Amino acid sequence: MSLHDLFVIILISLLIVELPAFGLVKLFEKAGIESWKAWVPFYNIWEIMKKTSLKRHWFYWQFIPVAGWFISIWLLVEFVKLFGRFSFVDHAAAALLSVVYFPYIGYDKKVKFLGPDAVKNHKKTVVREWIDAGVFAVVAATLIRVFVFEAYTIPTGSMEKTLLVNDFLFVSKLSYGPRIPNTPLAIPFVHHTMPITNSKSYTEIIHLPYTRWFASPVKRNDVVVFNFPAGDTLTKELDSQDPYYDILQSEEMRQYQQLKGQIANEAELQAVSKQKAREIVWSDYTIMTRPVDKRENYIKRCVAISGDTIQIVDGILYVNGKKAYISPTSATDYMVTTTNNKVLNDDDLREAGIRLNTDERNPDFIPYGANSYMINMTESEAEILKKFPGVNVTRKLENVGDPRIFPRDTALVLWSVDEFGPLWIPKKGATIQLNAKNIAIYKRAIKVYENNTWEEHDGKIFINGQETTSYTFKMNYFWMMGDNRHRSQDSRFWGFVPEDHVVGEAWLIWMSWDKGIRWNRMFRSIH
Repeated sequence: MSLHDLFVIILISLLIVELPAFGLVKLFEKAGIESWKAWVPFYNIWEIMKKTSLKRHWFYWQFIPVAGWFISIWLLVEFVKLFGRFSFVDHAAAALLSVVYFPYIGYDKKVKFLGPDAVKNHKKTVVREWIDAGVFAVVAATLIRVFVFEAYTIPTGSMEKTLLVNDFLFVSKLSYGPRIPNTPLAIPFVHHTMPITNSKSYTEIIHLPYTRWFASPVKRNDVVVFNFPAGDTLTKELDSQDPYYDILQSEEMRQYQQLKGQIANEAELQAVSKQKAREIVWSDYTIMTRPVDKRENYIKRCVAISGDTIQIVDGILYVNGKKAYISPTSATDYMVTTTNNKVLNDDDLREAGIRLNTDERNPDFIPYGANSYMINMTESEAEILKKFPGVNVTRKLENVGDPRIFPRDTALVLWSVDEFGPLWIPKKGATIQLNAKNIAIYKRAIKVYENNTWEEHDGKIFINGQETTSYTFKMNYFWMMGDNRHRSQDSRFWGFVPEDHVVGEAWLIWMSWDKGIRWNRMFRSIH
C-alpha cells in the first residue's frame, strides 16, 4: 500500500465521522453530551459508544483500514436507535446520508433521547434482520467496489507475458483517487448489461459530471485499467465484439474501392465513401451509446503521460527522445529459422524456459512451413533461443502502413504498429495550434472527450461556434500499450485515453487459472 493510498483511507475515515457533526451537535445536546464534542473526529464516536450498551472494543475496530469505515457507519446507526429511530429508512439514511439525515432529526423537536433501554425493548422480526444484514452487505460491497478496489479478470492476451488470460486481479481505486460514477443509479455488481434480459443495468436519469476524489496522477509504466475510449458508440448486435468505429471504417474502405472508378476527385471520393458507409451501417445495425463509466474495461501499460512525445522506430518505443522502459515480461513476435533440417517443437522450448500459452485461438508458437516459425517471446526468452545450435532469431516488424492505425486518416499520415509518430500527448492547460496536419489527431479529444462542438467551413475551424486556430486542453491524456506488442489493440489503434476514463491501477493477482490453478502466480504484485 502506497503513502497516497494510506492518506486516502485516513481521509475517508475522517470524513465518515466528521460529516454528520452538524447534526450530531443537536443530538448530543438531547443526549446530555457537551455539543463541542460532536466536532472532534472519533472522540464524537467515543461519546456515542458511552451512551450505548455496546462493548467498548467496537470503538477500536474503526481503525482497521477500510473495514473500519463500516464499523463507524454501523455505530452511527446504533446511535440513532437511542432516539427511537428503528425503521429501515432511518437506518439507511443514517448509513448513506448522514450529512443530511442527522441535522434533520437533530433539529426536529419531536425527536427525543430515549436511551439504551428503548433499544433493548425493541424487537425486530427475523425477516427484518435478514433484510438489514443483506442491505448492509450490499452497501459495504458497493462502497468497496467504488472507492477501494474491484475484481477484474484478464480476458485476452494483450498483456502477455506480464498478465495471462484468466489471471484474476484486484484493481486499486485509491491509486489515482476514487472516481465518482457518472451513472449512480445502477444495479449493483453489474457493469452495463443484465446477463439474462440483455438490457441496460443502469439509467441516465441522473448523470454526474467527472469527479475524482483525492486525485493522484497516473505514472509512466503503471499497469492501468480504464474504460475503452472508443466504446462510446457501439452496435446492439455485436456490442463490444466488433467496435462501431471498426465496422464503419471497414465499410468506408469497401465503398471507397467500389466508387474509385466513378469519382475522380480524391476529396469528393473520400467524402462520398464516408457518407455512404455511415448510411449503410446505421441502416444495418442498431446503434447505441454508453456513458464513460459503463464502457468496457481495458487493461494496458501507460507508456506515456500528458505532455510526452512518443515515437516507435523499428518496433522500439521512444518517449521524449529516449528509449522507453520495456517490461522484462513484455512479449513480441520473432521470426525463427533453422538450418540442417533442425525441427523445433513447443515442448523443447518450454523445457528451455520459454513460456508458451495454451490458447489455440492465439498461439505463441506457429510453424511456417519447413524450418520456419513465428514465436511470441520476451527479450530474455529470445536470448535463450539464440543459443540453440542452428537457430536464427530476428524480431518481426510491421513496417507497412496500416489504415487501421490512429488517427485513421490516410491523407494525413499512414503509420504502423512498429513505425509510429512522433506524436505529442495532450496535457491539461496546454495550448496547441490547429492546422491541417494535426486536426485528425486531436479532433476527437476536443470534440468528444472534452464535449465541444466542432465545425469546419471553407478551411476554417469553429469550436463552440467561434472561429479559432488554437485550443487549450481541459484534461490530461495518456498513451496505453499492451506488453504483448504485436497482439494488442491499444492506443496505436484508437488514440488517447482521457483522465476521466481511468478506473484504477492493477495491483495484485489473487488467483490464476489455466486448466487448473496456476499456483506460482497466486498473490503476485503487478509491475
